[in-house]
Amino acid sequence: MSTAMNFGGKSFSPQPPERGSFPLDHLGECKEFKEIFMSCLKESKFDSSLCREQSMDYLKCRMDRQLMTKEPLQKLGFKDLVDDKSAEPHQQTDT
Repeated sequence: MSTAMNFGGKSFSPQPPERGSFPLDHLGECKEFKEIFMSCLKESKFDSSLCREQSMDYLKCRMDRQLMTKEPLQKLGFKDLVDDKSAEPHQQTDT
């Protein structure tokens, strides 16, 4: 006599939440960015406001490798950094 239950043969397929969590980087695709960010945090005595560029680079890496949902960096709190970076190429010096 079998004690296994077969609920109509349907298999459960878990789905990740839309927000609030993201897959672990099992392959270490963004490890370099994470290490740079963690080093910055340690050097700044864990004042994350001093490591925003490193944080942004880490999140961009995760989005580029589909380890998290792509979001505009402005929505993630980096509006000032994105605006500053987009303005840089337009600045020219006369030498």
